[in-house]
Amino acid sequence: MRGMSNISGKYLDDLEHLKQSIIDILTTPIGSRVICRDYGSNLFQLTDQPINRDLFPKIYAAVADAIDKWEPRFKVEKITINSIKEGHIILSLIGLYRITQQKISLEDLVI
Repeated sequence: MRGMSNISGKYLDDLEHLKQSIIDILTTPIGSRVICRDYGSNLFQLTDQPINRDLFPKIYAAVADAIDKWEPRFKVEKITINSIKEGHIILSLIGLYRITQQKISLEDLVI
């Protein structure tokens, strides 16, 4: 599925559009969309929590739940948090791209 860049308006290839979609899902707080209040992720509920071992499973759960609910093209198999700094989480995802039934890796997603 080709899509359009939300920044430039240019066409994106399948995987770039998937990446853009996942970033949009994860950076949208649940309840912030007027027409679709359930859309988004619970990552914003984790804001201002101490960055320690207890936080990581909560991030994994919020990411996996949101992608599972809102992105039917991708099935998450592994989430890796590369870093948390300056108000951003940088993560990588490995999973099944359901369009081609191939395992893919989405690297360095800035959330």
